[in-house]
Amino acid sequence: MKNHQNKLRLVEFESTDHITLPALLYEPLNKTNKVAIFLHGNGNSSVFYAVKQMNVLADHLTQKDISLFSFNNRGAHYFHKLKRIKNGIEEDLKLGTAYELIKDCLYDIDGTVNYLSKLGYKTFYLIGESTGANKIVVYHYYKPKNKIEKYVLLSGGDDTGLYYQSMGKKKFYLALKKCQVEIKKGNGIKLVPKYLVDYLFSYQSLYDTINPDGDYNIFPFNEVFHNLKLSKKPLFREYKTINKPTLVVYGENDEYCYGDVPKCVKVLKKDCPNAKLFTFKIVKNADHGFNGKEEELAKIVSQWL
Repeated sequence: MKNHQNKLRLVEFESTDHITLPALLYEPLNKTNKVAIFLHGNGNSSVFYAVKQMNVLADHLTQKDISLFSFNNRGAHYFHKLKRIKNGIEEDLKLGTAYELIKDCLYDIDGTVNYLSKLGYKTFYLIGESTGANKIVVYHYYKPKNKIEKYVLLSGGDDTGLYYQSMGKKKFYLALKKCQVEIKKGNGIKLVPKYLVDYLFSYQSLYDTINPDGDYNIFPFNEVFHNLKLSKKPLFREYKTINKPTLVVYGENDEYCYGDVPKCVKVLKKDCPNAKLFTFKIVKNADHGFNGKEEELAKIVSQWL
């Protein structure tokens, strides 16, 4: 697809808990009141390091008279410092994947909707990739009466199950217990030692990520496949509450789907609450991040919206 003209602005907005976040706002040349909000994944993710993906998606969306609002949420990068200004008082916060709690996405998403509403937007779509897909489901579960009209879930991940697989049962439960103890002692924001997990995590964020009954455990594929019974909560509890048009897309070669993407998608089809509201797609020869398949993905998303 050849690039076409659109307007691009670098902006800042405030989450509803008063954290300032940066964003890219792509707009069609003709005024529109429709906008898609993009939620990136965790780890070292940043929309500013995904220029090709964002530009391609924006090209397709703006040709459909839909703006794209792509922002770095509080989980961007492994670690960074952000500012909160409340009642004239400035506070430095440690954030990024190492410190983020997934439920805090409610503050970020509501902040984007508030900001974009002031710009005149009235129709909102949410696109979430990887952890961003998990965040959309968390957001809907806690705020089902929201202003979003449609959801797009790209490569939703089973982090809890993947850590269970990589750590093994004994170490997994040791990590859960250690996190609980340290959080109770007030050490939640201290970094986890490498003997537990060789990844940059605070105790609070590791517990948030691997707790089978926590908010992060949205797509428990490993539990289903191997009847692990890690969770006390019903499997896919949050996902089953979605009552809005939803597009689910995975890459055929997604490296985090236990080597069987069709099986993962089959589970999601089985557990979706309303088959008439859900559309499922598998992109041929695509990995978790749809690298090299940006055009195909953007076409699927823009046409569906």
